[in-house]
Amino acid sequence: MPKVKTKSGAKKRFALTGTGKVKRKHAFKSHILTKKTTKQKRGLTRTGLVSSADMNRVRQMLNF
Repeated sequence: MPKVKTKSGAKKRFALTGTGKVKRKHAFKSHILTKKTTKQKRGLTRTGLVSSADMNRVRQMLNF
């Protein structure tokens, strides 16, 4: 039986927490930042958690 490979794009974007949840970064923080307010940019800096609806798909990509 061959080894199951992790999706290389997913392993760069997601991280597992100690309790088994999946951390993620927010979108819309890479460019065109001049038109976004400081408050909006500050909120996008913090990490979020993957929603429960997407959890199974992300775990399958990460082979957890």
